[in-house]
Amino acid sequence: MGRFETMGRRRSGPLGRAKARRELVRAAGGILLREVRPGRFEVAVIHRPERDDWSLPKGKLDPGETHEACALREVLEETGYRCSLVSFVGFTEYRDRRGRRKEVGYWLMAVSEGDFSASDEVDELRWLELDMAVRSLTYEYDRELLMALDTVSLARSG
Repeated sequence: MGRFETMGRRRSGPLGRAKARRELVRAAGGILLREVRPGRFEVAVIHRPERDDWSLPKGKLDPGETHEACALREVLEETGYRCSLVSFVGFTEYRDRRGRRKEVGYWLMAVSEGDFSASDEVDELRWLELDMAVRSLTYEYDRELLMALDTVSLARSG
């Protein structure tokens, strides 16, 4: 048995960590918005019990899937809302739990239909006003993404 193998499983040694640093994970997600009063918007944020974090809905691209299709699929899977793409917001980039580079494309989305239903992956969804959503998100890259949105562009998108 090799130095980094244990009962058929490969442990992460120096080479495994180096490979993880080179890998790029592509993902996509959505910023679900609803206008509650003129110029005042709420954003959907989700809680993932496995990680005990608050984030925006997102997930990894399936082989051959576009960023747009992935964003719509992941939002539906995690929130229960069928949405339409309004406009592209931008990418965030960070290291995931395995040390891999992760790049996530986000779109503003309008909810067409649906209802939230808790699952093992997402146990809670909250609609929060933009400033409260920014403060509630666990990760800085999610907060920066929301802070970059301005109400004028949001009003024009709706």
